Order: sequence, then C-alpha cells, then structure tokens
Amino acid sequence: MNSKTTIVIVEDEKNIRTFMTSTLNAQGYKVITAPNANSGISLITSVCPDLILLDLGLPDMDGIDVIKEIRTWASIPIIVISARTQEQEKVLALDSGADDYITKPFGSSELLARIRTALRHSRRLLTDSLRSLRPYESDGLIVDFEKHLTLLHGVDVHLTQVEFKIVSLLAQNSGRVMTYDTIISNVWGPYADDNNRILRVNMANIRRKLEENPAEPHYIFTEIGIGYRMLEDNAE
Repeated sequence: MNSKTTIVIVEDEKNIRTFMTSTLNAQGYKVITAPNANSGISLITSVCPDLILLDLGLPDMDGIDVIKEIRTWASIPIIVISARTQEQEKVLALDSGADDYITKPFGSSELLARIRTALRHSRRLLTDSLRSLRPYESDGLIVDFEKHLTLLHGVDVHLTQVEFKIVSLLAQNSGRVMTYDTIISNVWGPYADDNNRILRVNMANIRRKLEENPAEPHYIFTEIGIGYRMLEDNAE
C-alpha cells in the first residue's frame, strides 16, 4: 500500500484507536488519530486525508453531525465505526454522507477490506471524472454506462430504462451500501414516494435477469432494512 495514503481515525476509545492504528500501520498507511469530534474536524481540515474512520459515539459531538459538517466542504470517504447496531442508525449515517458502516466489534480483515473498497471507489471517481466513465465489470457482468448496455457472460441482457438506472447507480457505487432512499431519489427524483415497494418490484425483475438463483444473489446483495450493495468492480 502506498505509504502516502493518509487515514484519520476519530475515536474516543483508546484501545480501539491503538488496534486500528497498529493494523493500518502494518499495511503501510499513514495514520493520525483524534480522541474527539472537535480535534478530529480540525485535523481533517488541516491534513485533508484520503479516508476517515469515524466513531459515532464521541464525547463532544454526535458522529452524524460530524459527517454532515464534513460533507459541507469535503467528499473524503468516511467509514463509520460504531457500536450502534440499529438499522435506522446505519441508514441515517449513510444518508448523511458516510460511505460505509462497520459495527463493533470487528476484525482487522473486515476493516482493511472496507478501507480498500472505499479508497478504490474514491480514486475511480477521481479518474473517471477526467475521462468518460469506464464500464463496470465483475465476474462476467459488464455494465457499459455510455452505451446503456448490460452483458452477462457476453450475452446482452435487456433491462428497462428504470432497471438500467438502478443497476448503473449500484455499479457506479459498487462495494458500497446504497440506501433505499438514496436509490429512489436518484432514480425517480427527490420528490418520489419513499415507499420501497416499487424499488423491490424492480429489483426482483433485475435479479431474475441477472442472477442464476435470484434467492441467493451473486451480483446485488440486500442489506436488510438498509438498502443494496453491488459486487465490487474488479476492472482495472
């Protein structure tokens, strides 16, 4: 891993800070830590890191408010690290601008995998903003955004306009959880009814077309009560 990749950890529990710091240092990341929200925000503004690991239960400010404040001026990837397990807490964090959510306790492998996904997504967006958006490709599935084409093991899959919008949104954010509300807002508009039924119907149709076994999806996974996550893009 590039030693110039800088990660800021905002976490009030010293033992968790120490665990994450040692894990990330061993992988070549540069790590800077803060024990509370105010020092964390100050650190982030001065360092402008590549990624932020943020606890929600901070002593001086709720982590959701920290996410909202950072999102007013920066698009740095934010991974929430929290003991809060309720679905609505995860949805709120993601809808407020977090890129991912890890529930305590967690292992080093999960932490590193989520970090790699967030960094790849961030760098891909930066690269693709300088040229046309390259197709999504993973395990035989190709989504060509410019040509509005979906191929599964070389065979053209016909998707309706709405189905293609859903698949494209998930593909462009592959590896990340997209909440139901985010998908609905992006596909049907900000004033769309937030009833998930129309999204579930479309997703059922998409899975019938893309999945060998829709009951055990390989490409688009359900995060129960939260949203959907698409198999990570493996294209270089």
